[in-house]
Amino acid sequence: MEKHALVLMSGGLDSTTVAAHALREGWAVRGLCIGYGQRHVREIESAKAVAAALGVPLQVADAAFYGGLAAHSALTSADIAVPGGRSTTEMAADVPITYVPLRNTFFVTAAAAALESWMLARIERDAADPASLRAAVFVGANAIDYSGYPDCRPEFYAAMETVLRLGSKLGSAYGVGIGIEAPIIRMSKAEIVTHAAALGAPLHLTWSCYEGGDAPCGACDSCLLRAAGFATAGIADPALRGG
Repeated sequence: MEKHALVLMSGGLDSTTVAAHALREGWAVRGLCIGYGQRHVREIESAKAVAAALGVPLQVADAAFYGGLAAHSALTSADIAVPGGRSTTEMAADVPITYVPLRNTFFVTAAAAALESWMLARIERDAADPASLRAAVFVGANAIDYSGYPDCRPEFYAAMETVLRLGSKLGSAYGVGIGIEAPIIRMSKAEIVTHAAALGAPLHLTWSCYEGGDAPCGACDSCLLRAAGFATAGIADPALRGG
């Protein structure tokens, strides 16, 4: 069985862990990083560095137009401040302003399009037997220690799998469904850190901050969740100076 994975890579802790996990599980891995007009464009450089360290070919897609469409978010609008200093209770109370409208729907669809093209070429150009192929988009979604995003829940990805099967040539003509693998979706942030360390993932190259500065702000939801995860796991964050 050929196992082909397209990993959505943001350069952060979660997607880096997922990429390392997919490699360990024997998938043929390619990465996709999408520039969507985010204020923290710094993450794209981290994605490139992580992919190089893992030996994963990475495509960087310029979709900056999406930030203009999904403008009601602190991650795509300079006029909206990124919240800082919030407790985990506050983070989970509602959908925060750092939510980017339908971003993960867009990301998964784009990744599935790239993956389907890869698989169709194997079938229609290389005469591969569809029954010998398995295809999946890998995502770094997490539904435990997260900021209340509706598109990080297991039910969202289950629904997207159905959409991809019904809406793709790969699924309708060849019976090869495009799966969605979210191996850390039910892990705590500390469990993710521990898993990443066990995999030897290049965490020193990762970037999780929602701000676009030279160093992590240490106050946004993403920074706070990351710091708590490393602290609970009892592991120093190697991406921090002195870590």
